[in-house]
This record gives sequence, structure tokens and C-alpha cells, in this order.
Amino acid sequence: MKLVLKKISDRTRCWFTNIRVSGVLAVFIASFAGGIAPSTHAQTEPFVVADIRVEGLQRIAPGSVFAALPVSVGDVVDELAIRSISRNLFYTGNFDDISVGRDGNVLVLTVAERPSISEITIEGNKAIETEALLDGLKGAGLAVGQVFQRSTLEGMQGELRRQYVIQGRYDSSIDTEVIPEPRNRVSISIEIDEGTVSKIKHINIVGNEVFDDETLLELFELQLGGMFSFFSSADKYSKEKLESDLETLTSYYQDRGYLQFEIESTQVAVSPTKDSVYITANVSEGDLFTVTDVDLSGDLVLPEEDLSRFLLVGPGQIFSQQLVTSTEEYLTRRLGNEGYNFAKVTGIPEVVEGEGEAEVAIKFFIDPGRRTYVRRINFKGNTRTADEVLRREMRQMEAAPASAAAIEQSRIRLQRLGFFSSAEVETVELPGYDDLVDIDFSVEEQSFGSIGGSLGYSQFAGLIVGLNLQQNNFLGTGRQVGLNLNSSRWQSVASINYNNPYFTEDGVSRGFSLFYRKSDLSEINVASYTTNTVGATMSFGYPISETQRLGFNVGITDTDITSGRFAVQEIRTSPRLIEGVEQYYVSTRQPDGTFSGPEELFPITDLPPEAFVNLNNDGFLDQNGTRFT
Repeated sequence: MKLVLKKISDRTRCWFTNIRVSGVLAVFIASFAGGIAPSTHAQTEPFVVADIRVEGLQRIAPGSVFAALPVSVGDVVDELAIRSISRNLFYTGNFDDISVGRDGNVLVLTVAERPSISEITIEGNKAIETEALLDGLKGAGLAVGQVFQRSTLEGMQGELRRQYVIQGRYDSSIDTEVIPEPRNRVSISIEIDEGTVSKIKHINIVGNEVFDDETLLELFELQLGGMFSFFSSADKYSKEKLESDLETLTSYYQDRGYLQFEIESTQVAVSPTKDSVYITANVSEGDLFTVTDVDLSGDLVLPEEDLSRFLLVGPGQIFSQQLVTSTEEYLTRRLGNEGYNFAKVTGIPEVVEGEGEAEVAIKFFIDPGRRTYVRRINFKGNTRTADEVLRREMRQMEAAPASAAAIEQSRIRLQRLGFFSSAEVETVELPGYDDLVDIDFSVEEQSFGSIGGSLGYSQFAGLIVGLNLQQNNFLGTGRQVGLNLNSSRWQSVASINYNNPYFTEDGVSRGFSLFYRKSDLSEINVASYTTNTVGATMSFGYPISETQRLGFNVGITDTDITSGRFAVQEIRTSPRLIEGVEQYYVSTRQPDGTFSGPEELFPITDLPPEAFVNLNNDGFLDQNGTRFT
């Protein structure tokens, strides 16, 4: 008896069954080793497939094999079909060896699976993180659990070597080892020697006449080694930095009128020891171009005089690619503010043929596309903040033309709330519609509350205890609630505040605050009186622009003053002298309760005029009052 995988003719179901194999009438074999090369086999006549049997599978599902087959039960198999079967199965990358045979009218496929990867180890890498390397290997098909393909490993080895060369590590090396393991598995070991970054010994620019070498080389991020190059990486070669420097050089010339400037060639020579690099750039400066004419063309959906206001270049100016690019951006934004969010503006410089000075005409071609409207505004990431809080900050409305300025202003307002560490926006095109978009705002919430406490001690105030609670997004409503408590030997303070930034739909804010303060200055021997103060305030804020508000506050405070034995005259009674008083005394009492000398009485007539209180001064109590509001 033999275990056989049988696939029934409906192509949708398969099962295992036991059958007796009486003999093999004919066998056709196609073997593969690194390519598709079927071996020589005996000539056979075509036959109709009655069944398909697959042998040698271990990990790969039979369905994967059947899905790759170009034939099924009931089809006629001939020489061409056998080659096609072998080719298709090999292209799956799952098999090292494939044999196609015949057992009567049964098509027999014998395969040898490629091993799976059980482990990948990387050592010696510092410039490129291990996680980044593993991600790159996984993207190429080399990861734990996947089928091992040596060609893929060799390709990745070469690519990794190229990446190190780009970084200027010409003496780097990558060695790989494939270790067989039980159950048709392998482990891959990658040993990296990153080497050292080659240093730049010379940079030579050939062909420049308008600007000298010193001026041009100052533009480069790459620099020659100097006294302090040990603290910098500017003298270490990098292909990416060189390409960036050459782009900077091109922009420098084209922004100063040299429209046809180009870098003809670049040579990078490496020393035999691979620790030094010599760079040569051959350039062609061309002529200095002057703008003769600027024109708008294409579909001008807005008045030409409106669009012309955004032209930064004009006749008589020296050509500048930067000004052309900026004009493209300004025109695109202007169209975007009117709902043409997918507008394209292209500045096309056209060299004016003729003798004499080099001249160029610039044509800005406008393709506005269709005007788009906002179908829906969506918010993502606000897990604790209500949608309403975000939606009321929107300056872009649903069902209105999509305005780039309004969308960006909405994003800025979300960021300015203080509830989110980041706020991003994306304009999403709707499949099947060329005039509708969705606006998706993605936010990342951050802590929008605080709790603080304080504990201290001083000689006069004694033990000081404080507690502060502040919630700037109370229950996700965007409202602010705060509580403050503070206590010491001579003063206790309690306050609570509340503010609703959207008391009205127009953004008028309203807030309340209540506070209580009790002070006893006699506890620290400053004065002999105590105060109890209760107050409340109400505030309103009116938006007058996107960044400015006008605020109004109104409040009431009630203070109760209780005088002690040694309270000053103004607080004990009044600023007026009490009738019948003929004498006064000067207290010699010290803060610690002792007396510095005897207390004596003096005639009140001995007091100079300046000792008497000016009745016109503000801030005194009524003669018999103890409370004021």
C-alpha cells in the first residue's frame, strides 16, 4: 500500500486515499539545479490525466502545488505540458528538484523541498542597525520560517556590500554561512566587517570660470580634512552627500542665471589602501540668461490679473530657477484655495533663439484639474477627546470646495489646542469620483492635565503645604477645570476655576473662578490683624481674529478684617483721632515677645504734624467699620 494525494476533477477538493501501484508504465523526469533545464527523457505519446499525485511534500501545502499547475484532471498532457509543469513549479521558488512522471494515466509529481530558515544571526554591524538589516532581508524573502534560496542570499550580500560602499566604506566585507539543521532547515550566519570610512583628500571642480573654487566648495557638505576634522564627519566620503552637493552646485548656478549649467561627469578615485578618496567634477557653466517674457497658459480658471499677482519673475530679470519654482508653488496654492486641490503648475523656460545676449521666455502652464468638494471630514487618534471638540476648530466645511488654506488652518488650530502632540492631515481621493475628497485628520493625544504638590518649611511661615490640580480637557470636552490649595502658618488659600472656550458656537468663551484666602499676620509678628477674603470673578473672551481675542473680566471680593491688640491705628479704628485721647505711647515689644525698654506715655501734642494720617489717602476703613467690599 502507498500513501497517495488525489485531486478530484472539480479542482476544488482533494483528499488522501490508499491505492495499489501495479507498475510504472513510463516515467518522465525533469531535474533542476539553479535553473530550468529538463533532462533528456523518452518520447511518449500524449495521455489524458485521470489523477494527479504529488510526492515529497513536507511543509508546503498541496494546494500551493495545484495552484501552480497549468493542467488538471481531464486535460491532455504532452511534451510541452510537461515542460510547462516543471517551469511553473520551479518558479514558485519552493523546490530544489522537480520530477514529472506517469503511472498509467496518473500524473506523478515528485519534489524535493528547499529548506526553511530557522535562524538568522548578524554580527559586526554598527553603522547599520540589526533591525534595519533584518527588515531588508525580510523584504527580499529571507526571514525565519521562509523558504531558503541561495540566490537571494547572494543577491542581498552584494546589495549590502553596495550600501557600505555608498557610505564610503570601501574596505568592508560581508561573509555568509549556511548551516544545515535537522528537519530540512538551515540557519544563516552573516558576519560583517564594516571597515572604515574613506576620507576625502581632494575635491576638484573643472570648468568653472564665473565662480572660483573657494566659493563653490563652501557650498559642499563634504569638506577636506583639517585641524578639527577629528570632531566632524565632513571629510568622510558618502555617495549620498556627494550627490546632494552636486545638486546644490547646480541650483547655485541656475538660481543666478546660468540656465544651461550642467555637470558633465564626476569621477571618484579611491586610493590603493582604500582609506582616501579623490573627487573631480567636470562642469559646463553656459551663458547668463535674462528673462524677456513671462506668460500664463493652459486653463485659467481664475482671472489672469489675479494669478499674475503671484508671478515672482518678470522681463529684464536675471533668470532664477528658485523664483520659477516658488511661483509654481504660489500659483498652486492659489488654485488650491479655490477648490482645485490637484492643480499642476509647470514653469517652462524657453530659450529665445537669436544672436546676441542669451535670453529666455518663461511660460507657466496651468492644469487646474476638476474642482473638488469635501464629502466628509474624519478624525483619527482622538481616543479621549470628543469629535465635537475637534470639529469646532475646522475652518474647512463639509460639502464646500476643498480649500488648501482652510484645511491647513484647521490643522494648525488642532495643534494649537494643546491636547495633541501632533496633528496631520491627508486629502483622500474617492474611487470613482474625480470631484469629491475626504479630509482625514490624524492626531496623537498627549497628557492634557497636571497635578502638583509642594512641601516646604520656613522660619516665619512654618510648614508650607500646597496642592494643584489642572485639567485642560475635562472629560474630553475641551473645558478647563482647576483646583489650588495652599496652607502655611499665617495664610491659607483655596481656589477653583472653570472655563468653557466655546460658550457659544462662535467661539465666545466664559469662565468662572472662586477663591478664599485667610491671613493672620500676627502669627509672624508683622501686624496685629487677620483677614478673611472671599471672591469670585467671571470672564468672557471674544475672538477678533484667528490669533487674537478680546477679554473682559468682572469680579467681586469681600474682605473681613479683625484687628488685634497691637493693630495700627488705621485698622483698629479709623484715620481720625478719637476724641478725648490726650496721650500716646510707643511700643517697645519685640517679635519674640520681649520688650526692649519701658513703655512710656507722652502728650499727644508732642507729635509732629506728619505723624497724623492724611484723610485724603485711599484705603482706610470707615471710622467704625470692620468690613469692606
